Amino acid sequence: MDTLGAPGAGMAIALESVFPPLPSEVILPLAGFSAGAGKLNLAAAVLWTTAGSVVGALVLYWLGAWLGRDRTVALASKVPLVKRRDMERAEDWFGRHGRKAVFLGRMVPVFRSLISVPAGVERMPLPTFVGLTALGSAIWNTAFIMAGYALGENWKEVSGHVATYSKLVLGVVALALVAFVIRRLIRSRNEKRRE
Repeated sequence: MDTLGAPGAGMAIALESVFPPLPSEVILPLAGFSAGAGKLNLAAAVLWTTAGSVVGALVLYWLGAWLGRDRTVALASKVPLVKRRDMERAEDWFGRHGRKAVFLGRMVPVFRSLISVPAGVERMPLPTFVGLTALGSAIWNTAFIMAGYALGENWKEVSGHVATYSKLVLGVVALALVAFVIRRLIRSRNEKRRE
């Protein structure tokens, strides 16, 4: 952080957007701590990390646009228990809630990156995608940078709180996935009995 400054924080966040195992929950509070110690400009840290978020999101958006609907449906059809109508429902849902999903998804661990792919597949207008991504990312980044700034030497505490939040989100997703699989298996078994 000291060597690369605010642009380095932006590059790290761009990489985190594409490779989620890099934790923004560590990068952002560290940037805030560095700003509090006078080694980084606070406004520059927010601007660079937000720009990094947008750049990383655009990479995944273009991946989704490159994949397109047909390839995505073909890939999804190879996943056990996923049917074409599931993809159609997902498309309908994204058509109705895509803007909210892109904006709010920037503030949810794991989904922060993943939401860019369906936005690209569905060809959300680029100015809309960039605007919502920048706004949602600015809120997320500012909150974590300010937490690191306020906590000073104790900036590492932020990642502990976020780890709890991340585990909660992932737990809810895992439960939803298990419920989906069980429901799909029951439906499939009932259809075979009818036949």
